[in-house]
Amino acid sequence: MASETLDTTVCVVGGGPAGAMLGLLLARSGVDVVVLEKHADFHRDFRGDTVHPATLQILDEVGLVEKFHELPHQKVSTIGVVQDGKRINIADFSKLKVPYPYMAFVPQWDFLDLITAEAAARYPSFRLLMCSEALGVIRENGRVAGVRVRREEGELEVRSTLVVAADGRHSAIREDIGAKPRLIGASLDVIFFRISRRESDPDEGICVRIGNGKIFGATDRRTYWQMSYETGKGGLEDIRRRGLAAFRADLAALVPFLADRVHEVASMDDLSLLEARIDRLEQWHAPGLLFIGDAAHAMSPVAGFGVNLAVQDAVATSNALTGALLHSQGTGAAFDDTLLAKVRRRRRLTTALSQGLQRGTQKFGIDSALKGSGQPPAPKIFERFGPAQKLMSRVIGLGFRQEHVRTPEADRQRPPSPPWSAFTPQAKPDEEHQS
Repeated sequence: MASETLDTTVCVVGGGPAGAMLGLLLARSGVDVVVLEKHADFHRDFRGDTVHPATLQILDEVGLVEKFHELPHQKVSTIGVVQDGKRINIADFSKLKVPYPYMAFVPQWDFLDLITAEAAARYPSFRLLMCSEALGVIRENGRVAGVRVRREEGELEVRSTLVVAADGRHSAIREDIGAKPRLIGASLDVIFFRISRRESDPDEGICVRIGNGKIFGATDRRTYWQMSYETGKGGLEDIRRRGLAAFRADLAALVPFLADRVHEVASMDDLSLLEARIDRLEQWHAPGLLFIGDAAHAMSPVAGFGVNLAVQDAVATSNALTGALLHSQGTGAAFDDTLLAKVRRRRRLTTALSQGLQRGTQKFGIDSALKGSGQPPAPKIFERFGPAQKLMSRVIGLGFRQEHVRTPEADRQRPPSPPWSAFTPQAKPDEEHQS
C-alpha cells in the first residue's frame, strides 16, 4: 500500500506541554518542525494545569507571557495541607525573588492552544498535524529517519533528521522500539471527579485535606472544583465495595464546605482513575531519536511537577540541538547524533531529584496519611522549620535546575513553508518504507 510523504527537519510526536513548547522553540529559531497530535483537539480533563513560576519565566522569554495572562486563570501563591482542621503551608511562592512569584491555574487545553496557535501564526516553519497518530518509527541505515503516521486521509510518512518522542507515559514510539522504563517506587491511584463551585466557596489555593485515613484535594476551575482522591492501588474497587454513600460521607467530612453537594457524585461513571506511576528511561536517545517529558520520565501528580519538567525538557533540548539542526537543515550535512546525550546529561539529575521528592512525599506523607490515624507528622515540619518551607517553595516553583531560552529568534519574514495540503504525494512501494 502506498503512502504520502512529508519531509521536515524535526518530527515531534505528541502535542502536550513538552512537544508543543519544543515545536515553538525550534520554529522560533528557523528549524522546520512538524508536531503530531493524535487527537482532534487538546480538550481532555484531569490533565496537569499548574503553570509554575519557572514556566511563566520561559513564556516571558519567548514573548508570550502577556497573552498567557489574558487567558482565564487563577494565581495561587501557596501550597497547603489541612490537617486536624488547621492549614499548614508547605510552600509560599510569594517569598521567591522571581518575576512571577505564583503558580497560575490554567486548563491545559488553553495553555496548549496558546502555544501552538502562536507558533503557527509567528513562525512559518511550524506545522501542527492534528488527528495524526504515530504508529512507529522509520529506520534507515541504522538510525531513526522518521515516523509512520495514521491519519483520516490515509497513512503518512514523516521523514525527518530527528524524531523527538514527547508522547507521554504510554509512548507509542517507546513501545515500538522496545524501550522499557524503570519503575521508581510503588504506584499510586488518583481518582478525579467534579463538584460544582459557588461564589461563596473559600479560596483553597492548592490544598490537600488529610484525615481519617483519607486524602482529598480541590482545584478551582472557576465554575467547578476538580477534585482528587488519592489512594493506594485498587482504590476504585475499594470505593465500589464500600459504596458511593461511604465515599460521599468521607468527602463531606474532610471538605465540609462541599457537604451539601457530594450527591453530585451520582455514580461510579463520575469517577476517573489515573495511575500515578513514577518511572524513568535509563537511555533517553538512539541515533535519530530523543525522548523527553513523560515519555522519558513519568511523574506523579504530587506537587504538579509534570508540566514544569516537560517544558524545561523542551527548553534544554532546544538549547542543546538548535545550532546543529540548523546546520544540517541548511547544508544537508548529517546531524551529529552524539549531541542527543547532552539533553539527558542536562536533565537527568533534576528529573531524578524531582522524582525522589515525589517518592519521599508519597512514602512519608501520602502513605502515612492512608494508614492508622491518618495524621502524618511530615507537614508539621514546615510549620516549625521556616527554611524547609523556603526550600520547598524554590524546588516546586523553579525546579532543581531552572532552564532559560538561549536560542535566538529567526527572521519571521522569510517565505513560509507550504502547508500540508500543498505537498505532492509520493507513492512508494511497501518494501521501500517498512521499518
